[in-house]
Amino acid sequence: MDFTEPTERQALREAVAELAGRYGHDYYAAKARSGGHTTELWDEAGRLGYLGVAVPEAYGGGGAGIGELAAVCEEFCAAGTPMLLMVVSPAICATVLARFGTDAQKRHWLPRFADGRVRMSFAITEPDAGSNAHRLTTTATRESGGDWLLTGRKVFISGVDEADAVLVVGRTADARTGTLKPALFIVPTDTPGFEYRPIPMDLVSADQQFELVLDQVRLPADALVGSEDAALAQLFAGLNPERIMGASFSLGIARYALDKAVAYARQRSVFDTPIGAHQGLAHPLAQIKIELELATLMTRKAAALYDAGDDLGAGEAANMAKYAAAEVAIRAVDQSVQVHGGNGLASEYGLGTLLGAVRVGRIAPVSREMVLNFVAQHSLGLPKSY
Repeated sequence: MDFTEPTERQALREAVAELAGRYGHDYYAAKARSGGHTTELWDEAGRLGYLGVAVPEAYGGGGAGIGELAAVCEEFCAAGTPMLLMVVSPAICATVLARFGTDAQKRHWLPRFADGRVRMSFAITEPDAGSNAHRLTTTATRESGGDWLLTGRKVFISGVDEADAVLVVGRTADARTGTLKPALFIVPTDTPGFEYRPIPMDLVSADQQFELVLDQVRLPADALVGSEDAALAQLFAGLNPERIMGASFSLGIARYALDKAVAYARQRSVFDTPIGAHQGLAHPLAQIKIELELATLMTRKAAALYDAGDDLGAGEAANMAKYAAAEVAIRAVDQSVQVHGGNGLASEYGLGTLLGAVRVGRIAPVSREMVLNFVAQHSLGLPKSY
């Protein structure tokens, strides 16, 4: 058992941190406040191959695993440039297509994921389904000529205004039983009948949230990802990486906030004493450091299990990692603001913008309560509560 990362991954972290550091949180905050996007950073990261590290080498990617992609995401966040679309496009969408896409889908999409030319959103959440994916009502009907007609509504879908296409989770009727089963469809954002509108959010983020309306959207037969019969496997192939990337996203922000707090506590003096010498500030920061290290280990375990093909083990670890990372990120940002005092909410110090961002980690991509339900039922063997 090895608790250190491979040399190649450490080098990847250093390279990504150097790139992200040249942009920094001021760049990100300016984009977010103006309604802009981190296009320059995304495009440069794509050209350098950082967004495609987990895409198979046969399609121009790095051929590595979710562990490497999670490291990239964490370093961007640790530099104060948290790009939420990283959790969605290269992690969920590219992973699902690499594992289950047809040969034609792989040839068309994966090289574009590899160099960052394509951005793809992921749409599963619906207004009346909540965390119950079995109640999704977005439905695809096959026409006699082989086309699909897709109708439904989705909410809180990230980055649609930047995306070339959306990977939509719908349901199709089983030809034998007539029951509905999950299916995934690639929907280009310029498809007739596909509409999206922003959801106003009290968040300072360069990634906006959208509501989608699909009104009899006609799609060719090959818009269906892989096989109808592999739908559940396809869905969970994307959800485990989503949780791992969500954990890495939170870990990076926690590191950013902790580093800011420690630096300020060292240099800020009151009554000729650095404020970091006081246990009232030092002990909470030390606790956050401990919790951060523990959450990091669980995130790396989840990535290792997923990359080894253990989807069941990765599911448990990914949920735990996502939970632990979200909690420490909230504590880290809150405590860093407290260490800074009034400066913690001043734009100059780059912390206030993250208060809402880290809170999202308790809700998305799966709520803290649903993680606890999962652990209670699957890890502890307790009766299902819902």
